[in-house]
Amino acid sequence: MANKKVGCDISCELGKVDSSEKIDAIFSRYMDDKNLLKIALQTNFDVRKKIANAIAICKPKAAFINTGTPEDRAFIRKLALEKGEESPLAMANHTIHFDLEQEQGRILDRTFYIVDEWEDVSSLAKRMDRKTALADVGSNMDGIMADMTMIVGFYMRGPVGAPMANPALEITSSAYVAHSAEILYRNAFNDFNKEVDRLGYFFTNIHSEGLNRAEDLPQARVFMDRSYLTTYAYKCTYAGNTLMLKKGNHRFAVDKAVYKNRGFEMSEHMFITGINGPGNRITWCAGAAPSGCGKTTTAMAGNHFVGDDLAQMWIAPDGTIRSINPECGIFGIVEDVNWDGDPMLMENLRKPGTEVIWSNVLVDDQGIPHWEGNGEEPPVSGTNFQGPWYQGMTNDNGKPVPISHPNSRCTLASTALANYCPEAENPAGVETRIFTYSGRDSDTMPPVWVAKDSDAGVVIGACIVSAATATEVGAKGVKRAPWANAPFIPGALGDYMAAQFDFFGNPAIAGNKQPIMAGLNYFLTDEARGGTTKKLLGEKRDVKVWLAWLERYAHNEVEFVPTPLGNLPCYEDLKRLFWDLLEKEYSEELYQRQFTLSIDNIIARIDLQVEAYAKEKNIPERLFEILAEQRQGLLDMK
Repeated sequence: MANKKVGCDISCELGKVDSSEKIDAIFSRYMDDKNLLKIALQTNFDVRKKIANAIAICKPKAAFINTGTPEDRAFIRKLALEKGEESPLAMANHTIHFDLEQEQGRILDRTFYIVDEWEDVSSLAKRMDRKTALADVGSNMDGIMADMTMIVGFYMRGPVGAPMANPALEITSSAYVAHSAEILYRNAFNDFNKEVDRLGYFFTNIHSEGLNRAEDLPQARVFMDRSYLTTYAYKCTYAGNTLMLKKGNHRFAVDKAVYKNRGFEMSEHMFITGINGPGNRITWCAGAAPSGCGKTTTAMAGNHFVGDDLAQMWIAPDGTIRSINPECGIFGIVEDVNWDGDPMLMENLRKPGTEVIWSNVLVDDQGIPHWEGNGEEPPVSGTNFQGPWYQGMTNDNGKPVPISHPNSRCTLASTALANYCPEAENPAGVETRIFTYSGRDSDTMPPVWVAKDSDAGVVIGACIVSAATATEVGAKGVKRAPWANAPFIPGALGDYMAAQFDFFGNPAIAGNKQPIMAGLNYFLTDEARGGTTKKLLGEKRDVKVWLAWLERYAHNEVEFVPTPLGNLPCYEDLKRLFWDLLEKEYSEELYQRQFTLSIDNIIARIDLQVEAYAKEKNIPERLFEILAEQRQGLLDMK
């Protein structure tokens, strides 16, 4: 169980600041009068102690307290440009940030949970004992911010007052990281004391890019200390490794859901979007997909955008499942974002008026960003993640160097989106009726299917399989991606799975509010169904129809075809929705190709899951029972 606070708090052990007098002395040494007045407003002893110890370890030239005012935000933007962490682009309020060529995604091989002997850690993660981590952090972070300004920000991961929001400190020497945090999270300086007192905890994130040299990357580390809710990241800049408010703190939130309030809350790698139904009805949907597998596109396909990446959810007293987005912005992959598939996002990327931080795209001589799959004429030359670029350029192995890295990103505020919904700031969350699970699956599953009950829905999430994406350095091939959350599950997979069964099967959920749990897949290819091309069997925008069908299903307004895998849509319902939503003809021949079950492939996938989960400890037997039922049912169909 996490957060037992056994062993030393590494930041306090290294900083050795343990009294109010020492805290005040550190603040007086590293802050000017203006920042001393600001930090005086944060009165919680533990919060002040964490900040003071971070200063004592990293030894910056000065500490800046970010209160989220326009003046403070302007200081951070200016510092990012002065340091060269960002550069201005042709469009006003657009900047470009380049990570090192060798750090274009999460460095999972250098990402560790700090553990004590008694702790279980997910078999899909790496661990380091506390004594070794103490030495590693001490030797690498001691004085790492010399001649730099430390920026301290106070954030809420979710609307202020929400039951499952998380207060978090972001402490960094990177103005780019601080700038990103201001776009992606709610600066809650004025509410921080109150929220920490209300919830009884806070997360701490300590980061420094150091000298930001390629030769330092082998020593880069990302640590999560579950016992003391503290992350450490150093000698790295990619936001997935450094902005630990995001996936680092998501791991702590997962831990809390599994071990402290099991069955009543969840922390998931999910988008949240509202889907319009008949009679001005809005039905809220949350959906999981691995990074790089279409979460942002699917979120944007809804009519009322709340979030595209993370979801905190709980069972409310009225028996509904409620969801909030811990973020208030998008850190989105731009590869294949274009006017055809993502028009609302393109409005913000190609037209003035929105603040955008770009990362690792190509910038041409006119200061205009370009990326793979944007549907536009590419420039003949420019600068991208690996340096100067020109058309026809190849690497040392003779392979073409792409315009942009597959994990290139854009960072912007959710409020800029045309379908942004103000309900995103409702601390009561949105009532969530539909949950989807998907991956980058080219050859097996149909576009949409619904589990017959909540247990079978949990199994859909447990059995996500997806082609590896560029979000993880060195990832290749097809791999299991349980709940699209596996990289962020700190404890044993068996514990997490049990929490899923307990939550979605909780009798506290009202009978007429039971969730619809479904699989979603819009990466099925023509080739996989007898064609000759690797093109999608359909279009990316068809996801609007799959979501709309699920919305009608949730309200018992469509028929379905029962199968051992789950319930499939009927042709006539889809034909009508394709025309009503997309003004697009949908042929029965295409329906047959998309929804014919590839029984051999599905059975092979079931066998893969059974074999893999059999190696884990304490996996709930219900998983194996459901997979066995599905397998036998498919064999009988065949």
